[in-house]
Amino acid sequence: MLPVVLTPAYVCAALVGAGPLAVKRLALLRDAGFAPPVFTPADDAVIGEAAGDALIRRMPTQEELKNFNVVFVAGLAAEIARPLAEQVRDLGRLVSVEDDVPYCDIHTPAIVRRGDLLIAVSSGGRGPGLARLLRQRLEALFPPEWAERLQILGDLRTRLRSQGAAPADINRAVAQTVEKNGWLP
Repeated sequence: MLPVVLTPAYVCAALVGAGPLAVKRLALLRDAGFAPPVFTPADDAVIGEAAGDALIRRMPTQEELKNFNVVFVAGLAAEIARPLAEQVRDLGRLVSVEDDVPYCDIHTPAIVRRGDLLIAVSSGGRGPGLARLLRQRLEALFPPEWAERLQILGDLRTRLRSQGAAPADINRAVAQTVEKNGWLP
């Protein structure tokens, strides 16, 4: 496995799904800054309400799938999700079918988000319960104040870079700031 961070400005994503799992996946995508179209083959009020104007009440076409770098599939029966995943793969795109590891090119980790600080834990789909427990522990170690702390550290880095500081000096200054403020146990 190789962890990567997808940037919504450069990566186009879509969601195909229904029900609570699709709503959960949509919330995760939106929290990350994505505004995906949401395709649903069912008349599903739950995803319809969550998706709002992004809802498309049908399956995506082959031409539409070509427009996406990654397609998330959630809350669909295997007989619908698996052929869709194969179609997406045939187009050379990435796919993630919720809770169906053989049909996942990517796995969505358990996430702690504190502003721009993103901490992810993955078990490659083998132990989502463990990933969830580790995420909960990380949430306690990195409380919401870390959003502001990262801003402070980012400003420090920017200032030092503008003064021509070497990367090693910047790293040392960041470590000293974290240590001096007692931010890590």
